[in-house]
Amino acid sequence: MTGQGPSGEITLNAAQRAAVEHGLGPLLVLAGAGSGKTRVLTARVARIVEELGVPPHRVLAVTFTNKAAGEMRARIARLLHDEPRGMWIGTFHGIGARLLRLHADRVGRTPEYTIYDEDDTLAVIKRLMEREKVSVKEFAPKAIVAAISDAKNALVPPDEYARLAMTPLTRAVAPVYAALEPAFRAQNAVSFDDLLVLPVQLLSAHGDLRAHYADRFAHVLVDEYQDTNHAQYEFVRLLSGPQGNVAVVGDDDQSIYGWRGADVRNILDFERDYPGARVVRLEENYRSTPGILALANVVIAQNAARRGKTLRATRPGGEPVTVLKALDDRDEADAIADAIEARRLNLRERPAEMAVLYRTNAQSRAIEESLRRRSIPYRLVGAVRFYDRREVRDLLAWLRLTANPADDEAFRRAIGAPRRGIGDSTLELLAAAARDRGIALLEMARRVGELDGVRPATRQALGDVAVLADRFRASAADASVDRLILEILQATGYDAALRAEGAEGLDRLDNVRAMVEGAAETVVDDGGELGLRPLDHFLQKAMLVTAADQLGPDADAVTLMTVHTAKGLEFPVVFIAGLEDGLFPLGRAFDDPDLLEEERRLLYVGITRAERKLTLTWAMSRLRNGELMPGILSSFVTPVPKELYESQMTAKLRGSAAAFAYTSPAARRPGAPISRPSVWEPAADEDSQVAPRYVKGARVRHKAFGSGTILELSGAGRDTKVTIEFDDEAVGRKRLVVAFAALERDDD
Repeated sequence: MTGQGPSGEITLNAAQRAAVEHGLGPLLVLAGAGSGKTRVLTARVARIVEELGVPPHRVLAVTFTNKAAGEMRARIARLLHDEPRGMWIGTFHGIGARLLRLHADRVGRTPEYTIYDEDDTLAVIKRLMEREKVSVKEFAPKAIVAAISDAKNALVPPDEYARLAMTPLTRAVAPVYAALEPAFRAQNAVSFDDLLVLPVQLLSAHGDLRAHYADRFAHVLVDEYQDTNHAQYEFVRLLSGPQGNVAVVGDDDQSIYGWRGADVRNILDFERDYPGARVVRLEENYRSTPGILALANVVIAQNAARRGKTLRATRPGGEPVTVLKALDDRDEADAIADAIEARRLNLRERPAEMAVLYRTNAQSRAIEESLRRRSIPYRLVGAVRFYDRREVRDLLAWLRLTANPADDEAFRRAIGAPRRGIGDSTLELLAAAARDRGIALLEMARRVGELDGVRPATRQALGDVAVLADRFRASAADASVDRLILEILQATGYDAALRAEGAEGLDRLDNVRAMVEGAAETVVDDGGELGLRPLDHFLQKAMLVTAADQLGPDADAVTLMTVHTAKGLEFPVVFIAGLEDGLFPLGRAFDDPDLLEEERRLLYVGITRAERKLTLTWAMSRLRNGELMPGILSSFVTPVPKELYESQMTAKLRGSAAAFAYTSPAARRPGAPISRPSVWEPAADEDSQVAPRYVKGARVRHKAFGSGTILELSGAGRDTKVTIEFDDEAVGRKRLVVAFAALERDDD
């Protein structure tokens, strides 16, 4: 397939050539991962122009990203030895925006209309909710926005939506949805969704325009067809016209965006929608080794809703696929980092050649920290670094204010987490008064009664912030950082505020839980408390991370991303972390066959990102939602024949009793908490000897702090913590993690 012949002619295999040389009529190209679909698409466009004599302006090529559209245009230009002037090449939304500007008057706009982003649209929705008397306390505005977006992409108009509204949420959405289009018209604006919906309405309602564009575009070509939603499906159907010269390229096995409206049936039912369509399968893979593809084929074959194809490798040999079992998520992260470091040193592979993929963004924290400890450069794609995420920075602001009441920047952020009705004008008034008195903003908030012109409700809100800050400062003297964060979440109402944001808020809560888990490990990482208060140490660590320079896209760094984000990319070495039932696939997928198949397609996408080395990792236990949960190897992996991969376990697991005491996956339910004894706790015969040493009132000795008396115990197993009053007054009271404090009994 590689290479070009004379005059820039591309060398094609038989299946690729069949797709490129197809004449008139509909064409479906089922392009497996790494099979050269972009090459086929661009070569077909070049043939349509050069050999069939179709002018460039009569060709429409649609894809999903601006980057892909730019690459497509550049490749076509190279093949034609000239810019394809007049050819429409762009994303669905870009093509839609172009149509709307040409015919803006027919949708009640002018060509200068504004495209509102998510924040703009949310602001409009909030005002409409107030006008329609829909409570923002009962119904989160973001949930209203999401419901309207789903309706638009399904082409359900407001009147039909109102007729079908049966639940409290849909009945609340209906009047807001009905008022939205008039509001946008009045402001000469459209939403991102409108860039698809309005062109479909335009072409459906105006026969002259529909006929014009059906004649204008003699050939329509669509990339990533498996990711189209109903609005995009209709857009393609209306633009391609009665002649049906539509060629779509896609892979039903890589349809992974059902959660945002994509409908895999669009590609599965293509021949029904376009009778007489020719189907070409691209099954030769030019990316991955035979071992990786053998695993991918077995995994995806478990799906029922698929067209069916088998990827065949064109490159020989390669390393075996590895399935690595770890003791817990930290051990998993350490094992991945160690493997990356070993490949750097032994195989001279660059960090940029390696990627770590995971199902959820919250998994990145442990991996980031393991890479940082080894000074391995990394970059996060598709998400901000963990400590730069909004919800994490909000909680860091409260922690900073707790540790240092003079931190004015922390105060400014904390008062808005969650929002308390303290506006910019009030904050500036407070800041001016604080400057005049030479005091911090927090202290001025305590003395807000000295200010004139502040509404009673705002005065109360500022006073509440001061009271909370004082409360947290008192708690920080004895509480661990994880407990302090949990107290902040509850006392400020930040937890409830995130939940009110709907699905996005729940994702943010996952990151908050990961932050709590990281805080619980802060003292553990240092082998016990040595000098700094846990809060001070945690903040120092977090602030150093946020101060680090962001690596550029071309940096020699390991790439961290979700599997969703990795679609369309490839790396020589790939790790996929968290292959456990309940995480990958997600727990809720077991109750939804369609979602379970989409989760399996997602794993297939992850596997086929790897060129020469693939490692799948899973953990026997993982901290999730504040509980230590059992890990069961993903049911996507268990049907794979053992000869298709090598099984390994981490050194830490090999040295643990858990390696031999692990219960059968069949004996555990996905998502159920671990029952004692857990993998962290000693066997029963050891427990009877060890447990009595750590009880209230027991005398213990610490190698740095000397002798003391246990005042309090909390947690269990590895997470057991003790509060000890040491005899040395200079040491005083300390809170330690038993597993790392190296305590000894002091019977003297």
